[in-house]
Amino acid sequence: MTRQRSSRSSSRPGTRPTAARGTPAKPPGKLRIIGGDYRRRQLPVLDRPGLRPTPDRVRETLFNWLGQALYGQRVLDLFAGTGALGIEALSRGAAQVDFVERDSSVAAYITQNLATLGAARGQVAPRDALAFLEQGASPYDLVFLDPPFHQALAEPCCNALEAKGWLAPDAMIYLETERSLTPRVPANWQLHRETQAGESTARLYRRQTP
Repeated sequence: MTRQRSSRSSSRPGTRPTAARGTPAKPPGKLRIIGGDYRRRQLPVLDRPGLRPTPDRVRETLFNWLGQALYGQRVLDLFAGTGALGIEALSRGAAQVDFVERDSSVAAYITQNLATLGAARGQVAPRDALAFLEQGASPYDLVFLDPPFHQALAEPCCNALEAKGWLAPDAMIYLETERSLTPRVPANWQLHRETQAGESTARLYRRQTP
């Protein structure tokens, strides 16, 4: 991705931007929840280069695609960044959302925002996404996969999700990549919806039982 990340952090864990001495820190940005129980709530977003919530229009399109399918579902938000997608899923009735974000400072912000909302159904793992996928699996009904662009992460993550048993039989997978990439996904993932915004392409797949 030539742009900065639209919704995810690509910085190394624990690193922080260095401000010039005497320069006041920027106020945090805001994440606005667009639907569900937490609708119109605004949450702070850590001031980190390339870290911005997924735009409202893109989130609205995605959750219109998903419709009522979120109620009671187990959700995994890989490369969680601001946590915008996972928090939106919680707002719309997901039973559980696990957020994976390797930048410990960004992960702490997600934890803080979940506490602000009283969203006990959300849990944060400050870990690398591929390392997380190598551990023992517990199937999810929906996975948000929005890796940093131009780092060749989409394909290995897709393969690990399928091969390691992370997906329920009819799971749905949201994959956002740079517009120039045509991702190779497991053969039993059927493309359900697709849209483009700026320099990114968003695709929603439905898993078919092999």
